This record gives sequence, C-alpha cells and structure tokens, in this order.
Amino acid sequence: MTTNRKMPKTFYWGNSVSSMQTEGAWQADNKGLSVYDVRPATESTTDWHDAIDEFNRYEEDLDLMQSMHMNMYRIQISWSRIVPDGDGAINEQGFAYYDRLVNAMLARGIEPMICLYHFDMPLALAEKQSGFLSRDTVAAFFRFGKAVIDHFADRVKYWITFNEHNLYFTDEVFHISGYTETEQSVDHMYTIFHHTMLAHAQITKYIHDTYSELKIGGMLAYTPIYPATESPADAFAVRKQNEFTYENINSLFVGNAYSPEVAQYIDTHDIDLDWQPADADLLAATYADFLSFSYYRTMVLDARRIPANEVPNRFMNHSTAENQFLEHSEWGWNIDPLGFRNVITDLYNRYRVPVFPIENGIGIKEVWDGEHEIQDDLRIQYHEKHIKAMKDAMFIDGAKVLGYLGWGLIDIPSSHADVEKRYGAVYVNRTNHNLKDLKRVPKKSFYWFQNILGQNGDTL
Repeated sequence: MTTNRKMPKTFYWGNSVSSMQTEGAWQADNKGLSVYDVRPATESTTDWHDAIDEFNRYEEDLDLMQSMHMNMYRIQISWSRIVPDGDGAINEQGFAYYDRLVNAMLARGIEPMICLYHFDMPLALAEKQSGFLSRDTVAAFFRFGKAVIDHFADRVKYWITFNEHNLYFTDEVFHISGYTETEQSVDHMYTIFHHTMLAHAQITKYIHDTYSELKIGGMLAYTPIYPATESPADAFAVRKQNEFTYENINSLFVGNAYSPEVAQYIDTHDIDLDWQPADADLLAATYADFLSFSYYRTMVLDARRIPANEVPNRFMNHSTAENQFLEHSEWGWNIDPLGFRNVITDLYNRYRVPVFPIENGIGIKEVWDGEHEIQDDLRIQYHEKHIKAMKDAMFIDGAKVLGYLGWGLIDIPSSHADVEKRYGAVYVNRTNHNLKDLKRVPKKSFYWFQNILGQNGDTL
C-alpha cells in the first residue's frame, strides 16, 4: 500500500527568531533596557545592541522569506520595547514598530506567531525584584501580555507565552528569568518555574475567555535523552529526567496539574515554591490548543555520573555521554532526525493535541568571501532529513502537525551571542566585532528551501 505524503494546504512553513537576536535598535523609540542590553561583548561573543538590524531592515528580510515560500514568521515582542520599565506606561512607539512588522508580514501572506517572552527581562524588574522570582513580576507580565494580545488580536492568531518553558525547571532558569540573587537554590528554581507557569496560565485563560478564535500553546526545548547502556539505572534515570523536564510541564499545559512524581518530590523534600491555594484552580483551567517545541539534537545519560541525592532537574548537569551511533555538528551536537520523529509521535500519542515544531536547525561556522555562494550542503541535508522524519511521524505514525519552522533562517547571533554559529539559509555579513554592511546573501540552502517549500514539501 502506498501512502499519500502530500502535505495539508494549511501547513505552515517558516522562520523563528527572538527580538534581541534580530532587532538591534536597543535605544530606539524610547525602548527601555533589557538584561541583554547591558551584557558586554567578549573575545568570542558580540553585544546585543545591533543584532542584524531587522528593526530597520524587516522589509528586506520579509521579502527573502516570501521568496522562500514561507507563510509564517514567529517573532517575539520585546517587553521593554512596549513597557520600558517593565511595569509602567505603554510605549506607543514600540507598538508602532510591531504594527509595521506585522502588517508587512500580512501583506506578503506571512502569518505572524507571537512569543511574549524569550529571556529578555526588563532590566528594571530584574534589579528591583529579581525577575520572575517575584509574584509582582508575574502580575506585570500579565499586564504586558494582555496589552499585546488586545493590540494584535485582530491580526495574530497564534501565540505562545514563554520560549522553551522547561528551561525554567533547570539551572538555565538563573540566566533567563531576570534572576539577580547569588543563591541559585532548588527552592528558587522551583519558585521561578511555578511563577512562570502561573503567568502562562493567566495569559492562556485570558485568550480563551476573551478571543475564542485565537490559538495558544505551550512550548518546550526538546532534547530527548537516551540511556548510555542497558543498565536499569540508566533507564530509570532517563525516565525520571524525562518526567521532570518534559512530561510534568506538558501535563501542566493541558490542565492536569503537577505530575504525581514531581508533586511527591516537592512534598518529600520540603521545597518552597511559593504555592498559594488559588494556584490549583488557575492551573486546572489551563489547556493548550497546540504543543510546540524546539528540536536540535539528542543527548545521552550515564547514571554513574550523577551524584547521590541530586535533584532530577540537574541530572543532565553531570551525565552527558557521547553517542557513538550518530554524527555530530562541529559544535558537538548529535544529528538525529529519528529523535525528531519520536518527539512528534510521542507528543501526539500522549496528549492528542496538535503538535508544532517551531525551531529546528543546525549551527555551522561559515565565512563569505564577498563573491561566491556559500555551499552549505550540511544544512540542506539536516533540514531534508528532519522534514522527512516529520512527514514519517505524520503519514506513518498518524501525528497531527501544524507546521515546521526553522530557527534563525536569516543569520542571527546565537543564544550565547556568537554570530559565528550560523543557522541561516541567508548569510548576514557581520562578525562578532565588526558590523560590516549587514548585507543579506542567500546561501545554497536558500534555493533548496525555495524549491521545497514552493511545492509545499510534497517532494520529500
């Protein structure tokens, strides 16, 4: 029996970015400072002041996306561009920029998706109350989010609250939540995560109660973990890590509260996460219209490396092992399309909610000589294999998938401020310490995407 692998006509193909990695214009139009704006460049990284200057070049970038036959662009609204101090008056000039950007997308047939928070806490809230460690920040975030939703509800259908929400249940939380304490305790990790879940629940409830036509989902950073050996201890540690890092949070997204295992751990270890009686009802009222995620690689866990009595949220701090069965990028990241299929299929099997991979890609070191096309065959192979794996999840495994968004398909600084780790199908002519002319230069993969997406992915 042959399987029809023609993609749905409503399928979304596109690009995902964050505000601080694209916009630049860090002081334009009364924008307030974020925690990223004050981070200095280092020998191997850039600062966050210019990024790729999409604030001024968005028309050019959208033309390139349209030429690649993309029909969705996931952006982030900078909190400090809309509310300069994080919790005060609205900056209408900030909305004016995003109006221009969103309207330019729609004019090109590109559906906007908005993310409300991608790690860039307004500096004032970080300094005043250590970001999401405080419930006051949760309240401020809701006011910001409500203002953005009300402003764009007539033009933007798809929404997410937090980029890679599970990272707030790992030690990464202390770098992405506006945290300014030195303690970095388990109590603080759990408190910040709980506060962000309450913020997500409030925003989700507001959208569902107010705008029935809008869609909002949870978003995780998926890095599936394989056991290093057939040891029962490895298998046990993988299952436990998976529960704390992924399934507990997906359970919260669909309104099922904290998982029994995580709730028991909180109780047994007397973890203070600032739980209040009204929190249970708010979380129970939450549901997801879709489950979205980023996916780049898989990892391996060796339980022997985990210290005794370690909190499961920190297993992967100690236990990464090499995977001898997979190829790796030059950054040491496993290349694993089958892992991508497994995530999609497992998510849909477990939760029966549409699945939406909204970040996927490979970082490569590339230099343009000013004349010749960059031959990024590895990027082409990576995306081709991952799109095929996604289609296997759809047409063999039966998963419902809404779209496929690559990450930073016009070069942007990486999440650690390294311009030289490039994900794009379009080269942006700058380095970490030299802005040059910021010229956009299509790579070989640009024309590959143009061909594949022009046929709605049907040929793969």
